[in-house]
Amino acid sequence: MVCIALVAGEASGDLLGASLINALKDKYPQAEFIGIGGPEMIKAGCESLYPMEALSVMGLVEVLKHLPSLLKMRAQLYARLLEKKPDVFIGIDAPDFNLALERKLKSSGIKTVHYVSPSVWAWRQWRVKKIARSIDLMLTLFPFEVSFYQQHEVKAVFVGHPLADMVPMQVDQAQARTQVYPDNDKRLVAMLPGSRISELERLAEVFIRTAEQCSKNAPDLEFIVPFANDKTRRYFQDVVDRLKTQANITTILGQSRLVMQASDAVLLASGTAALEALLLKRPMVVAYKLSGLTYWLLKTFRILKVSLYSLPNLLAGKKIVEEFIQKDARPEMIAPALLTLLDEEHSNQALLATYDDIHRSLKKEASQEAANAIAALMDKE
Repeated sequence: MVCIALVAGEASGDLLGASLINALKDKYPQAEFIGIGGPEMIKAGCESLYPMEALSVMGLVEVLKHLPSLLKMRAQLYARLLEKKPDVFIGIDAPDFNLALERKLKSSGIKTVHYVSPSVWAWRQWRVKKIARSIDLMLTLFPFEVSFYQQHEVKAVFVGHPLADMVPMQVDQAQARTQVYPDNDKRLVAMLPGSRISELERLAEVFIRTAEQCSKNAPDLEFIVPFANDKTRRYFQDVVDRLKTQANITTILGQSRLVMQASDAVLLASGTAALEALLLKRPMVVAYKLSGLTYWLLKTFRILKVSLYSLPNLLAGKKIVEEFIQKDARPEMIAPALLTLLDEEHSNQALLATYDDIHRSLKKEASQEAANAIAALMDKE
């Protein structure tokens, strides 16, 4: 019987893993799936040997606190997989946990795949040597990542991005608007200042002040801010209350995709949300701030290897959306760019055509493509 091992470390990886398991089942109907996964992977048929929550540790202090138990779990998992000898091991994201495990498994003769490339092409490029020693195959979500790995003689296959498969090529803005904000007299701006408290600490006031400046010039604007959890929502709302802003700002839980779909423009922190806004064909402005020390280290030691930061610009290979990074992430710079997008809707057509081209390039039925590449590796003697 074919045995396939997978390890995912967080909710996004759990979704990827579940979809991948279903695609692999089409090729190997009797396959056994084991490893570490969340509810979606378990529902798809994976036996999770440890709770996925044990890997979902964020922040340096938290990681250090849990490090002994994480190392113990990885050693135990390695021993169990060595005994089981799966036909392939697939590490889904979670590079800090998975790459070391993959390296040991590969040296023991087990084929290894890593699904979702770390941003090694952008910073800390020396990690590619560790990756080369750890895996037989890298599955990338973006096409530009493959050429980087080829330069370093690491076999990589671009499989497309699952989000591009999920979001239709054309979305109905009017329908989304009736669900989110049925008052058709106002223009709607989706604001996504980050999903973590650390991001909000750096960006919440910047985004609120930007909304305030925009509202002075365009009183018909309504800003809706969706949050994944109540903790981040409360933090942001506290900042809104403290600043006593006159801008029309509403915070809600969840529905970030629907809010972006309904919007006339989006102001967001750099990250996956920028890709989602692109797929939804929304004009956007991107702003982001790292901690001062982190940014200084990246620039001083030339660890950062990219001049563009947001995914739309990286995917286009040029600047197609305005991005304001670090010292440039100021309301007096962001607000005019956002107002320009709102006031010159007709001139956004070329931008939307570029979005469309990028969406098509990423829409490849990622899970099926990933399953094909894994099957080719498994079948290769």
